[in-house]
Amino acid sequence: MTVRRVVLLGEEVLRAPTAEIERFGKETQALVQDLFDTMYYAEGIGIAAPQISVSLRVCVMDLSRADDSESQRLTLINPVVLESSKTEEKATEGCLSIPGMEEVVKRPAHIVVRAQDELGRTNELEAEGLLSRVIQHEIDHLDGILFFDRVTPLKRKFLLKKWKKNQEEERAR
Repeated sequence: MTVRRVVLLGEEVLRAPTAEIERFGKETQALVQDLFDTMYYAEGIGIAAPQISVSLRVCVMDLSRADDSESQRLTLINPVVLESSKTEEKATEGCLSIPGMEEVVKRPAHIVVRAQDELGRTNELEAEGLLSRVIQHEIDHLDGILFFDRVTPLKRKFLLKKWKKNQEEERAR
């Protein structure tokens, strides 16, 4: 379909909670395809609708880029985390909307999610490892939360300072 512009840190749509999709049809399917096209173009493994300026509860992911396996496309519409483990894991995260920035984030190791697909069918999914992390990261986007909101205030301050410096250098080019 279409590769869309990825919204960057500082744009309001990234901080706004999203609306649920109530009607499923060609528009929803086109949005999902645009998300996949944009994610693949940007060489990411996940993307949420707010990252392309759409305030709807839709995110997609494909972990095959992370482990060079066959496509593992997953669409989550109106996702809800039903369970999350008390056991947490730390790992480095980055974000297409904050290019060049990475930081270690602590998240529940295992989750159970209920969501709909692009046809409106409801499914439940158990996830752990990288899949669990990506799902949580993308659901955070749907709630207006960015990965560096989950680090210490000192690390967040450092990341924001680094981001601003990177943006100034980018504009100077």
